[in-house]
Amino acid sequence: MNRRFFLPLCGLALLVAFFGLTFSAQASPQTQLSQFATPTPGPDGRIIYIVQPGDTCISISLKTGLPLETMLGQNPEMSCDPLVVGFQIFLGVGGPSSFTPTPGPSPTPTIAPPLPTPFSGTTEVCVLLFDDVNGDALRQETEFGLAGGQVSVTDVNGAYSNAQPTTSDIDLDTLEPLRTCFSDVPEGTFNISVAPPDQYNPTTIMTYHLEVIAGDQAFVDFGAQTRVGQVTDPGTAPTEAGNSPTLGILGGLLLLGGLGMGWYALRLRQTPKKFGGRGINDL
Repeated sequence: MNRRFFLPLCGLALLVAFFGLTFSAQASPQTQLSQFATPTPGPDGRIIYIVQPGDTCISISLKTGLPLETMLGQNPEMSCDPLVVGFQIFLGVGGPSSFTPTPGPSPTPTIAPPLPTPFSGTTEVCVLLFDDVNGDALRQETEFGLAGGQVSVTDVNGAYSNAQPTTSDIDLDTLEPLRTCFSDVPEGTFNISVAPPDQYNPTTIMTYHLEVIAGDQAFVDFGAQTRVGQVTDPGTAPTEAGNSPTLGILGGLLLLGGLGMGWYALRLRQTPKKFGGRGINDL
């Protein structure tokens, strides 16, 4: 070949080859990066790349921008020869801002059983044990309280029970007997029972069935009479005369009277002249 034409042809070939290499080097990375979508963090914040067919360790490093040494250090179980399709490569952590927790079911609140409401203390039961002097089971204005007895208030269901002694105190303002009062009694049905003091007999029933509701103030009266000075029941009076001093004295007087009448009759038989000269047999 003529040297005059050979040199220009060689220079043109070199120029074409140079431009060809330049264009291929600039276009190849753009094509690879355009086909890669950056993985988003998962629910735990981890960024994972899943190996696709045709991937290599170098291509993945170029796609993700993660140095090959860092990628291999973060995935010690990873093997580049061969690189298994579907293998999950840990690239990094997306940070707290990338974590979006999945909302779970709303908790169902547990409703605790209602606690009993403390009683307001408006219900009150007041009991009077009075000295029933005349024994008519009715309290007169002159019949006052008896001390030494016992009053109990008991719920029929056993939820409440209380006991207090009776009193003989008097309200100085009203001159009325003071009652034995039970405050803070819950509403319900109660048995009111009274035990009189010693040497006293009840003149009324000693147990009363009472029902109260919140806001009530109940008053219950019971009577008792002393055993000293009570009239003895005729049905239980002694039948032996010797047990009664009055009957003994009366019998003695009758006996003396009979003896006197007998003595007087004997005297009349012995002195007939005192009756006009005639004896008692002549009358």
